[in-house]
Amino acid sequence: MMAADKEQAKKSGEKEEVVKEEKPKTINHNDHYSIKRVLDDAVSEVVLGRGYEENVNLSNVKMAIGLITCAIALAAQFYPKKFPENKTFLIGCIILYVIFNGLLQYIIITREKQHILFTYALKDSFSTTGLALSSKLPRYSDLYTLRIESSDPQSIAAHPPVEFTKSVTKWFTKSGVFLECVFWDDVEKLVDGYNSDIKESRDLSGSESMESSSLYNSSTIELSPLLR
Repeated sequence: MMAADKEQAKKSGEKEEVVKEEKPKTINHNDHYSIKRVLDDAVSEVVLGRGYEENVNLSNVKMAIGLITCAIALAAQFYPKKFPENKTFLIGCIILYVIFNGLLQYIIITREKQHILFTYALKDSFSTTGLALSSKLPRYSDLYTLRIESSDPQSIAAHPPVEFTKSVTKWFTKSGVFLECVFWDDVEKLVDGYNSDIKESRDLSGSESMESSSLYNSSTIELSPLLR
C-alpha cells in the first residue's frame, strides 16, 4: 500500500512538473527590460534550434579581460608592503587597471554593440560566415527591432542584413502572457529571408557564370569558320 502511494505521488509530481514546464511566460507591461529579455531569449532559442552553433569567442575574451582586471585590483589590495613603500606598485596597478578596463569598454562599444547572439556558419550552407543578431527596444516605445547580419561584414561571403520592426503588442496579451508561437514564426521567417538571400545570390552568380560560358562557346563557334 505504501509503495502504491509513493508511486502515485511520484506520478502526480511528474504531472505537476510537466504543467509547470508548459506554463506560459508572463511579463509586466511596465517592465521594459523584462520584455526585451524575454524576446531576446526566444530569439536565441529559435536560431540555435535551427542548427546554428553559438560563437562565444567574444564572451570569452570579455571574461578573460575581466579576470585580469580583477587580478590587478586584488594584487594592489593585498600587496605585502605598506604605503608609501608600495607607491610604485600601486601606480603600475592603477595604470594597468585603466588600460584593461578601457579595452573592455572598447570591445563592448565597437564589437558587442546591441548584439544578443553570435553564431558559427551553418553546416552545409552556402555562406562561410555566421550570424550576428541584434535587437533594439527603445525606452517608452513598443517597437521591437530584430536585425540579422553576417558576423563578419567585411567578408566576401557576407550578405545584406535583414530586419523587422514590429509592436510588442503582437506577441503579448493584455494580461502579459507571451505568445511564443507567434513570435517564433516571425523570427523563423526572418531567418528564412536571410538564408534565401544567400541562396538567391548563389544562384545568380551561378547563372551568370553559365551565361558567360555560353557566350564564350557561341563566340568560339562563330570564329571557327574564319580559322578554317
